[in-house]
Amino acid sequence: MSDATHNLTNRYDSAAGRWRDKMRALGYYDGYLGFLSTPGPKPDPRASVLDVGAGTAAFAEAWVAVNGAPSQLTLLEPSHAMLEQGAAALRARGVEPRLLPAMLGEVRDGPAHEVLAAHVIEHCPDPLQALKHLYGLTLGGGRLRLVVSKPHWCNAIIWLQWRHRTFGKAEIQSLVKEAGFEIESDYDFPSGPPSRTSYGLVARRPD
Repeated sequence: MSDATHNLTNRYDSAAGRWRDKMRALGYYDGYLGFLSTPGPKPDPRASVLDVGAGTAAFAEAWVAVNGAPSQLTLLEPSHAMLEQGAAALRARGVEPRLLPAMLGEVRDGPAHEVLAAHVIEHCPDPLQALKHLYGLTLGGGRLRLVVSKPHWCNAIIWLQWRHRTFGKAEIQSLVKEAGFEIESDYDFPSGPPSRTSYGLVARRPD
C-alpha cells in the first residue's frame, strides 16, 4: 500500500464514526434510493452484489431497501472502521455481508452480477485502470452502477479535504466505454448536495 493510500485509509478510519449519519443528513442515502429506483431492467433477486469502496455501506443499504437482500452482498473497503459500521447497518436490515478489507485492484474476487461503486474512481491515480478493475469484477451480462463526482464549486471545497478529481459527463462516459462497458442509462440527482456533487450511470458488461 502506498503512503498516499495509507494516509487516505487512516483518514477514513478517523471519519467512520460519524460518516453514516453525515451521509444521511446530506441526502446521499436518499439520492442512492432514487438512483436505484429509476426505470430499467430489474436485477434478478438471486443476484450477487459487490459494493466497491463501500464506506459505511450507504449504497448497499439503499440496494437492500429497493431490491431486497441479494444472494450474496460483499463490501470491498480498505477502512476496517468503515467496514464495521457498514456491516452493522446491513445486519440491522437482516443481511450478513461478506467483508473484504482491501483497495480496488488489490483483490481478484469472484465477479458479481451487480457492482456498486460510489465516489471511488475519483480517488484512484488512473481512473481508466480503476474502471477496468470494476469490469473484471462484473460478470458477463452484469451491471455496474457508478456514481462519480462532477465539476461544481461544492466539489472544489470537498477537494480541500480529500484531493479527489471530478469528471464531466462526456469524459466519464468515454472512460466507461473504453473500459469495455456498454452504457445503458445515466442519472442526474434531482436535489440536495448530491445534485451538485454527483452524477450516476448504469453500464452493462457484454455477455
